Amino acid sequence: MEKVLADDAAQTAAIRAAVARYAAAWQAGDRAAIAACYHDEFTLHYAGHNPLAGTHRGKPAALAALAEVARRANRKLLGIDELMAGPRRGAILARESFSRDGRAAELERLLVYAVRDGLLSECWVYDRDQAAVDAFFAD
Repeated sequence: MEKVLADDAAQTAAIRAAVARYAAAWQAGDRAAIAACYHDEFTLHYAGHNPLAGTHRGKPAALAALAEVARRANRKLLGIDELMAGPRRGAILARESFSRDGRAAELERLLVYAVRDGLLSECWVYDRDQAAVDAFFAD
């Protein structure tokens, strides 16, 4: 039992380190450092009913989707409220602002991460107000 707990603690620490590195890059607005946090096989999952909803497999596809999010929503990080980690997943609870065509919204978002080889390998994005996100991501 102690070995399992030690293994879990080591996994949790590794996941926390990867997510914290990403959070620091995001807060600094350092796009190169953000991209360096993603595994080559990074997969991004967006929920909702909009043109960006679905699964974006591979780092190039995920980066293209994130660039399109920035274009459609003029996305800005307002703050990271929580950084969480466990032995299987890490997470960030963040606040962002979106603006487009005279509309603006402040959104709470939960980003859940899988980590492989010290890099973010998968992300599931959960929005508190999915309808607002869908409106910003619409064509």
